[in-house]
Amino acid sequence: MGGYRFHYGLDLAAPLGSYIRNWWHGEVIRVGSDNACGTYVTVKSGDWTHIYCHLHGRIVVEKTGRRVMVDRPGGLEIRQGQSVATGQRIGRVGMTGSTTGPHLHWGLKYQGLWVDPALVITAMQTP
Repeated sequence: MGGYRFHYGLDLAAPLGSYIRNWWHGEVIRVGSDNACGTYVTVKSGDWTHIYCHLHGRIVVEKTGRRVMVDRPGGLEIRQGQSVATGQRIGRVGMTGSTTGPHLHWGLKYQGLWVDPALVITAMQTP
């Protein structure tokens, strides 16, 4: 964050437009867009919350008030409240928000506290 505050999450460089798959089954609790994260999807899986930032696409508000992340060229529509499976495509690498190049910012929380995703990946690889 330019040295101004702690960077919560892990940045994974990837080619623009690469598909992003959901880490763990759960429910989409928020889709949105802001200046820092850009277009994002947040998934709740039990005690875990995972956020995917800088996605291609835009946010659309349906007549019912439900928010949807829409990426027509990628064939994606992710709605708040929908269930998503482990490994399901939930976005594509973009350059929305505060970014200098295409990448996925992946953030993780456990019981509301930030966790370093690199530690989780390392633990998943340990036999």
